[in-house]
Amino acid sequence: MIESIVTPGMGVNCYLLSCDHTQKAILIDPGAGAKRILSWLEECCKDISLIVLTHGHFDHIGAVEELRNELKVEVAIHLDDAEMLTNPLKNLSRYSGRDLSISPAEAILQDNQELSVGEMKVKILHTPGHSLGSISLLTKDGLLSGDTLFDGSVGRTDFPGGDTKKLLKSIQDKLLVLNDEIRVFPGHGSTTTIGRERRFNPYINGVFG
Repeated sequence: MIESIVTPGMGVNCYLLSCDHTQKAILIDPGAGAKRILSWLEECCKDISLIVLTHGHFDHIGAVEELRNELKVEVAIHLDDAEMLTNPLKNLSRYSGRDLSISPAEAILQDNQELSVGEMKVKILHTPGHSLGSISLLTKDGLLSGDTLFDGSVGRTDFPGGDTKKLLKSIQDKLLVLNDEIRVFPGHGSTTTIGRERRFNPYINGVFG
């Protein structure tokens, strides 16, 4: 089961990915509004075991510290974005007029690693381009694409660590190999499918460049 809430400020989609049978869950990209997220989690009644970050930009990590302390859970991020948690320059918060620095992640993620969430498996796909350590998460219910792939668009690459060629290669090699019916849950905006993006996304089908 994939549930979501839009966090205040930058409009990040914070996801709750849970196993129907055991009610075990992981929280993904709690960008801001920790108290609002906590109230939402109380309503969902899930047993949260981990916070997973699709990348380290400040808009996706703003509520992490408060939530990890309240929920008593560890935080996981890809190795290539790990330094962004503690460095306001690398997570870009310095440029927004705010220095955001949180404790290092307890868990480091790698490409093709599988996480167990109750009886459910979650596959980590390293999809660099928006940032060096951007990841997507693949489950039986869909793909959580972070800021790599959006409905009709792709992630920005003009930040430090961004690379347009790497981003498009990540999408081509890791995401477009999936079935058209796979639902895509992006870091911002509305849900889409792999098939829809294959046909209509101008960054993928050659309309732009």
